[in-house]
Amino acid sequence: MLPVSTRTFALFLAAWIALTWADGARAGLSVGADSVVVPGLSMTGVEADIAPVSGGTGVTLALTAQKADIAAMGWRKIGLDLAGRLDRDELGRWNFDGDLRLRGAPGGAWTRATVHMVADESANTLEVSIRQDSSLAQVALPMDQTSHAQITLKNLPAGWLQGLLSTVWSGRTTTGRVNADLALDVLDGGLQAGGQFALDGVGFDSPGGKLAGEKLSGSGRLGVDNQADATVIDLDAALRGGALLLGPLYADLPGHAVQLSLSARSQKGALAVRKLRLTDPDALQLEGEVDFAATGDLSVLRLDRFNARFPAAYTRYGKGLLRSMGVESLDADGDASGHLAFGPKGLESFAVQTVGLDLARGDGQFGVQGLHGAIDWNVTDDRPATKLGWRALQVQRIPNGAADASLRSTGGTLALQKPFAIPVLDGQLRVQSLAWKPAATRGDRLQTSLALTQVDMAAFCRALGWPEFRGTVGGAVPSLRYVDDRVELAGGLSLNVFDGFVDITGMSLAQPFSAAPILTGNISLRKLDLALMTSVFDFGSITGRLDGGIDDLRLVGWKPAAFKAHLLADSGGRISQKAVNNLTSVGGGGIAGGLQGTVLKIFKTFGYKRIGLSCTLKGDLCSMGGLGAAKDGYTIVEGSGLPRLTVVGHQREVDWPTLVRRLEAATQGDGPTIH
Repeated sequence: MLPVSTRTFALFLAAWIALTWADGARAGLSVGADSVVVPGLSMTGVEADIAPVSGGTGVTLALTAQKADIAAMGWRKIGLDLAGRLDRDELGRWNFDGDLRLRGAPGGAWTRATVHMVADESANTLEVSIRQDSSLAQVALPMDQTSHAQITLKNLPAGWLQGLLSTVWSGRTTTGRVNADLALDVLDGGLQAGGQFALDGVGFDSPGGKLAGEKLSGSGRLGVDNQADATVIDLDAALRGGALLLGPLYADLPGHAVQLSLSARSQKGALAVRKLRLTDPDALQLEGEVDFAATGDLSVLRLDRFNARFPAAYTRYGKGLLRSMGVESLDADGDASGHLAFGPKGLESFAVQTVGLDLARGDGQFGVQGLHGAIDWNVTDDRPATKLGWRALQVQRIPNGAADASLRSTGGTLALQKPFAIPVLDGQLRVQSLAWKPAATRGDRLQTSLALTQVDMAAFCRALGWPEFRGTVGGAVPSLRYVDDRVELAGGLSLNVFDGFVDITGMSLAQPFSAAPILTGNISLRKLDLALMTSVFDFGSITGRLDGGIDDLRLVGWKPAAFKAHLLADSGGRISQKAVNNLTSVGGGGIAGGLQGTVLKIFKTFGYKRIGLSCTLKGDLCSMGGLGAAKDGYTIVEGSGLPRLTVVGHQREVDWPTLVRRLEAATQGDGPTIH
């Protein structure tokens, strides 16, 4: 077959029909063309069979195209079968009724549709209606300008519009139905479309999964200008229900109308959303702009104004963003407003104001009640001083009292204007200085100086669910720094417990916001009263004083990975039978010096000269030691007086989980007994 122009093909077909009717012929005709091209439509491998209707007027037409391209729909290489009856009515209009079968159209569109077409030469209008099940598409266009069309869609599966959407976006529709009234113009190198639409349960996703929607419903107006270099989209919609994902921003939309307006530009896979406005009356109002890179990652977020009402703002819009920051759940109540700017180089500015806001992490590790005041920061510009305070503060389940802080942003650093104090457990945490660089991702990010005085240790233990110790906690931290991804503690804390002291020094916390933070440091024990200590832990009674420490401590994910622990009581004292049994169990040892179990039953306490135990942990293995070498092991207890008691540990290497189980049994009163 030879290529045939559209106009030649149409004239030939019209002439043949006229001759057939005039002569009363009953012969059929088959024609073909390598290609047929009209504005917006091109077909290759075209064959048409035309035959008069037996006993009536008009002709039957069967048209097949191996490949059809419809630019306006974004369809390429679609197989097409069209069969039906062509006739002319009393007004001189051409009418066609038949069946349409498409092969390979996006979403399986029009696989078994019926078609009605009316061509009115006097009105220069071609109208096409296509139905399948409950869906309807109607197209009206001028016959001399087929690049312009008026389109009406009713109950159309969203997946059938995949080809059209692919001309302006790399994502795909998945579920739902669409109604629309649109005007469409096919231009050289692009298209323009605009009109009204309605969505019912529409879903979509994108490469990388960072732009997606599910069960979206609503209505609005849409404008699309798709050119060779970029696509501009204008949207003004009222959405009702469904979920929407935009990078780290996730929205769980309510059943009532949420107004969404935006102007977006898509170019080479990147999406820039300008004039973004969202209004959800009882949850969130915001205005700003947001940009996404070609990968789907958020590159720019500027909220010129936001007003959030909790808990609805968090429930509907905040979960995804906070989860990306490591906060799985949040309880919130109150209002907050402000602005935020995040650019290609990171955070640029933020400001928040509230007259009353309650926040609490779902895991109970942090909570604040009655948060009030404002905070205002900018990476380059100096900002006025603000005050921020609270009625109550909870950190790691430790309650803190009311406080107010005065802050000011200068040169990208948010600094404390003057010291302030926070009441905590009958004591006080005094914040001497604070300097925070919110935009910093490396180097010094935060520095502060703290002093802790007269915190009640018993109340502290109750707050954490520990056995109660008597005493106080105090100390000075001349410098606590957040450097790179590590918190460093200069100075230390001194805990006055069991009539002695526990000193914590050299602490460093790496990757503090990760799933497995790494804590390192040293702990020193000085002159702890063993009688007080063992009474708290139900270990068995021991009198005397204890010294020692835990050096080179390393916790990964808050679980011990390495340390060197050593405990020594060398001033003598008394030890009970229960404590002897528990020490024996911990060291994996036994009773030395020929002392029998019957003697232990007679004597309830024993004198001792020294007690010593050590453990060096590497991985899951603990190397045990004591006062010194003994036959087949190491000495844990060196007795004094009569009966003379010696406890020997025989296991030099102990599996760490096994040692933990032994310690738990000993301190919970479940240690072994000697019969």
